[in-house]
Amino acid sequence: MASLAIDSIGTTTDRNWGVAERVPETGMALEPVVFLPGLLCDQALWRRQIHALADVAAPMVADLTLDDTIAAMAERTLAAAPRRFSLAGLSMGGYVALEIMRRAPERVSRLALINSSARSDTPERTLQRKIGIESLRRGKFVGITHKLLGQLVHADHTEGFVADEMRGMASRVGGDAFIRQQQAIMTRPDSLDGLQAIRVPTMVVVGDGDRITPPDHAHEIHERIAGSSYHEIGSCGHMAALEHPEQVNFLLRNWLQRG
Repeated sequence: MASLAIDSIGTTTDRNWGVAERVPETGMALEPVVFLPGLLCDQALWRRQIHALADVAAPMVADLTLDDTIAAMAERTLAAAPRRFSLAGLSMGGYVALEIMRRAPERVSRLALINSSARSDTPERTLQRKIGIESLRRGKFVGITHKLLGQLVHADHTEGFVADEMRGMASRVGGDAFIRQQQAIMTRPDSLDGLQAIRVPTMVVVGDGDRITPPDHAHEIHERIAGSSYHEIGSCGHMAALEHPEQVNFLLRNWLQRG
């Protein structure tokens, strides 16, 4: 998987994305925003957000396919990121975002956690991941199956654009990166105790039908981060940025203008 290559803050070498330059026509400086994808996702996850926020955000999409620990993903992201930036992570990207907040809180100006959790993996879920990894190593990577898609997105989105985007991203990420990501997820630390130390403007977003990181996971993050906002999107599963991009774009714009 290729990630967006950033020449400088907000300037990307991939012109097909239509990403805004550092200073738009209004003359106002853009806010550097680091977007963190989820499991089996690449930069396409955030495509609609990048387009919709081009007048206010200078984007960088981190590549989370190269490492097998959340810590290493965080360090790689920090090495490539601007000196100070806003940070938005979905699912696994949220785990990485919380690790970045542990390691370099002074570099983050605001935080958005979408369809994510601060909990560590349960023993049952870790076992499921290990079984899946062993099965993949013996066989062929099939990407997003219909069964898995049904767990990830709301029933309204198992056909059409969202399903096609999910399958396309999984195909580009591939089996080797999927194994690395699963290893990172199942060994991630519990972040609940560190949430009270977060002092930047924080937004927590979840789908009302998220079966992977359900609303109670999101709500406990909101309760522990002082001054955070909480938003629950209706008819939405675990992939809010794809399932309801207009609502996510609206929330992100308000988040970027907060503070």
